[in-house]
Amino acid sequence: MAEAVCGSGPLPEAPPGPPPPTSPAPVGSDRLGRVLARAAACTAALTIAGAVLGLVRDQSIAHLFGAGEDSDAFLVAWTVPEMASTLLIEDGMALVLVPAFSHALARRAAQPQEPDPVQALVVHTLPRLVVVLVCCAGLLMAAAPLVVRLLAPGLSRPDVAVSCIRLTAVTLLAFGLAGYFSAALRAHRSFVAPATIYVAYNVGIIGTMLLLHEAWGIRAAAAGVALGSCLMVLVQLPAFLRHRGAVRRIPAPRYGHSAVAGPALVSLAALAPIVLFTVSRQLQVVVERFLAAGLPAGAISHLNYAQKVAQIPMVLSLMICTVTFPVVAQAMADGDSELARRRIERDLATAALLVLAGSSLVIGYAPQIVEVLFQRGAFGEADTTVTAGVMRVYALGLLGQCLVGALCRPYFSTPRPTWYPLAAMAVGLTTTAVAGAWSVQVWGAYGIAGANALGISVTAVLLLCGLGPRVVPIGVRTTAATLARLATAAAVSSAAGWFLGPRVPHAFLSLCAGFLLIPAVFAASCAALRAPEIAHLVDWLRRKVRHAR
Repeated sequence: MAEAVCGSGPLPEAPPGPPPPTSPAPVGSDRLGRVLARAAACTAALTIAGAVLGLVRDQSIAHLFGAGEDSDAFLVAWTVPEMASTLLIEDGMALVLVPAFSHALARRAAQPQEPDPVQALVVHTLPRLVVVLVCCAGLLMAAAPLVVRLLAPGLSRPDVAVSCIRLTAVTLLAFGLAGYFSAALRAHRSFVAPATIYVAYNVGIIGTMLLLHEAWGIRAAAAGVALGSCLMVLVQLPAFLRHRGAVRRIPAPRYGHSAVAGPALVSLAALAPIVLFTVSRQLQVVVERFLAAGLPAGAISHLNYAQKVAQIPMVLSLMICTVTFPVVAQAMADGDSELARRRIERDLATAALLVLAGSSLVIGYAPQIVEVLFQRGAFGEADTTVTAGVMRVYALGLLGQCLVGALCRPYFSTPRPTWYPLAAMAVGLTTTAVAGAWSVQVWGAYGIAGANALGISVTAVLLLCGLGPRVVPIGVRTTAATLARLATAAAVSSAAGWFLGPRVPHAFLSLCAGFLLIPAVFAASCAALRAPEIAHLVDWLRRKVRHAR
């Protein structure tokens, strides 16, 4: 399953309070904790805004185009921007450049020198990146018919998919620049501008669709994707330019044995395992749409709508890891494995708590969610029934999606490249493909969603078990026990929602009741199971209440 909800993984001008990049707060200090708390709150607010606009975007697509041949063709074309988004913004670029900029900032602080390591990293990498991405965008435009045949050989409207791919090819350049700016700003502990990118992205898509859908049809959505990707660059450009490393003119650096750390971290040897891991992770969507292309028209659309909504809890939970990733990278750069271990364990438990609470709501109230969000215009009651069922199956893999997103970060925070995450993802992807090829014959779209959930869960287990021996010695058994307690609480609250949801006749009122019922049952179940994260959350709330008094 791809991380492309609001367009998927949001994030990062420096909020008031963070220390300047040359004088970062001491790792583990109270000041750093306050900085991260403020950054997390700001990122959460903007992430939620992006997620809401992502829902409005998907509602607009469903209302204007429904679930049929044209929407299927657009979604096949959208597979390429989704893969580019994951590679160039959410995972690949961040996993390479956040550690690279963190190392360069540490070197700048320890040994002020010329050329400035941060500036040298920008000069060394940004122009080359632009050239490569421009070439890739041109190649995609030329090869669009071949790409459509490879992605969805049974598609009923390949001509529409080809034209949509050519419109969206610009995203390869725009996403690359947006991801580069996001990684640089987040390494500087600057989170606000990167957190706005999916707000800008979805505004561009929605506005273009509303203006052009009558004249261009589904192609208006593709044009909106292209415009939205350009807006992602523009909203970050002022903040990026305010950092000296981006604007001070310096001679082209020469890299020898005393080279700065940054360029070494973005060598081909370091890039290859990250890029291949990110691509293989996104290939789940390719497998899914390839299998669904042979099903009746609308199957790809049902899978897409279900996936986009189901992934919202996962995206929101990963904002914790997004904010703390520079801290983990800095700790590992400094050789402080104990701090990295504590941070990773805490992040895994907190992210799991959030994603499982959200999964409970998705599983318990899927029909009500789909009816409230999508059932209007060209999207009918039959579409609601299928999409809700698929969404419930997808939600079974949300914990795995969250863990993979959180666990891959420490693997790629070390200067030495590691191929283990790619091997784990290859096993999971193979599981998805084999299980999907068999189950689609029996259960159709439901089988595809189930295979997706199974494959990503296998990858998550492999990454969790391999982290201690290879990167940071986390307590795997303790972490697994915590996850098991939280998953049990999620199962109880999901069952409560599934049973009680239909008892309230109106979908909107039932969903409102679910927003009260699910958290209450989940929290009570966690407390009964003595899940440690719920106790920590209660203690934190008590301290905040006392402080407010």
